[in-house]
Amino acid sequence: MDNMDLNAPHSMGTTIIGVTYNGGVVLGADSRTSTGMYVANRASDKITQLTDNVYICRSGSAADSQIVSDYVRYFLHQHTIQLGQPATVKVAANLVRLLSYNNKNMLQTGIIVGGWDKYEGGKIYGVPLGGTIIEQPFAIGGSGSSYLYGFFDQAWKEGMSKEEAEQLVVKAVSLAIARDGASGGVVRTVIINSEGVTRNFYPGDTLPLWHEELEPQNSLLDILNAPAPEPMSI
Repeated sequence: MDNMDLNAPHSMGTTIIGVTYNGGVVLGADSRTSTGMYVANRASDKITQLTDNVYICRSGSAADSQIVSDYVRYFLHQHTIQLGQPATVKVAANLVRLLSYNNKNMLQTGIIVGGWDKYEGGKIYGVPLGGTIIEQPFAIGGSGSSYLYGFFDQAWKEGMSKEEAEQLVVKAVSLAIARDGASGGVVRTVIINSEGVTRNFYPGDTLPLWHEELEPQNSLLDILNAPAPEPMSI
């Protein structure tokens, strides 16, 4: 405990993902928020609503990403009142980009913007540290993304169904949770399409287990009394 800096800024050492599919987008994230080496919140919600049809996934400094999303939500509300119709995903992403770029010396946050609008359908934009904006068919971010680039190169494909896209997101976040110490907890997903928004929740004990991961236990005693795992056969 002596080495834990409990006064460190809250940081979402994170796995965030946005994927387009044939008809919309799926956003996904883990739920672990860290303060140094201490898990400050094991069930945080990193997928934040901007408008009825646009959401963002937040990574990096929790405070920075929250204030950016608050400002963008306010500006989009004004924009919607002036135009009399919902803002497009591109407008929302460019507002995130503008705030991130103009304050790049002070902000430590990477954001994925995803949503659906009647002009361009489902769109994903990545806005990493520094305020660049990149439109992509899929985007991954946070500390857990390092473990997922090769997986996505192999697993992502054009024209996926909604079910395939959500299954890919849940599988990818669970893989990152298995490898990345700063990602963990539950998996949350948001599906956005022409029919509206659907939020789903996947508890940690229902996620697939990967190499050398332990089964979920109710007590430390269960782990101590459990038989040794079988050695891997070659």
